[in-house]
Amino acid sequence: MRLQILGLNHNTAPVEIREQVVFAGDEVGQALGRLAEIEGIDEAVLLSTCNRTEFYVLTSDIGREQLKDWLRNERNLDPQFADTLFTLDEDAAIRHIFRVACGLDSLVLGEPQILGQLKDAVRVAQHSGTLGKHLHRLFQHTFSVAKKVRTDTEIGTNPVSVASAAVSLAQQFFAGFGQHTALLVGAGMTVELLAKHLSSRGIRRLFVANRDLERARRLANRFGGYAVPLSELEGTLPEADILFTSTASTEPLITCAQLKAAVSIRKHKPIFAVDIAVPRDIEANAAELNDVYLYTIDDLDKVILQGQGSREAAAVDANRILDDEIARYLSIERAKQVNPIITALREHGESIRDEVLAQARRRIAKGIDSNEVIEFATAALMKKLLHNPSVRLREAGEASEEDIIEAAQILFGLDHE
Repeated sequence: MRLQILGLNHNTAPVEIREQVVFAGDEVGQALGRLAEIEGIDEAVLLSTCNRTEFYVLTSDIGREQLKDWLRNERNLDPQFADTLFTLDEDAAIRHIFRVACGLDSLVLGEPQILGQLKDAVRVAQHSGTLGKHLHRLFQHTFSVAKKVRTDTEIGTNPVSVASAAVSLAQQFFAGFGQHTALLVGAGMTVELLAKHLSSRGIRRLFVANRDLERARRLANRFGGYAVPLSELEGTLPEADILFTSTASTEPLITCAQLKAAVSIRKHKPIFAVDIAVPRDIEANAAELNDVYLYTIDDLDKVILQGQGSREAAAVDANRILDDEIARYLSIERAKQVNPIITALREHGESIRDEVLAQARRRIAKGIDSNEVIEFATAALMKKLLHNPSVRLREAGEASEEDIIEAAQILFGLDHE
């Protein structure tokens, strides 16, 4: 069994594929429970966000292929889905996990939210019983590395969030926000950031729609906005010049027909919309409407790239830290692999010592001279300790096993003589 990763993310798959494999809420623990039943998978952590669904597993190659088949069957995916999957193992897998935790593999370079999401994924795996000793050690080291990168580099300086990128994109569409109305659907962290950015840029009116009306009301009140229940979402759409959505819904909350009706009521005054959710909150074919300008999270990458240049140098420093930390982690793990052998070697030596010591005491009890007993004991101890290595070295010499002969020279410090 070895560490392997199977997954897809914003680098390998567009949003229309990523949204098919999102595991949200209780689905993560349920999925891990089913993974535990796959033969060949010893440990597993599942990270599923709007930009990635990745399985970190301790498994064999056969187990990895069974995981791939399980995922395809679980979500009834087309065969071409496999083209968007990537696999990594051992050192490359460790580097990827470190990069994810540090925000180096994110759509927004250096964004801090992914670390919290990764910690949540580890907690769910622990609760589900799929976090074993190996992955536990790996992720504890990972979190330590992420903290070091944040502390020792400027990777988190002047962060560009998905929310700020969405608002910046809207600013390219409108001359200003002072005469416009924004409708935000959702009430999570991203929507809160959207509200903050819109408010700071002088948005005239702000609506927040959410299934939990009280939560929407608390958020709207902070920014002088209005709360709307989802049941009134369709009636509020005609008010919206700007529409941002970011919920955890598994089905679209806004249909093409609803937007078409809203544009008609607005007398074809355009609606600018950014659907940040994965799965998407707005039906994809709404982008075909003449007066609806619909963008997804994948369309934000150009805006984000413009704002993260100052952190590119910090990313170079961060990758240097990763090189050192990967080497340190591998050194620790490889040392752990030989610990049982060292323990067994010491126990073997102790058993020989006890045996020779018992023989020496019997000789002393018989009145044999102490000098003679010391000579016997040291000779017997040396003979017993070196017997097996000597026999194996003779066999290695007869078979021309140079690697064993060289290892013996190094182990017994004879390579310097």
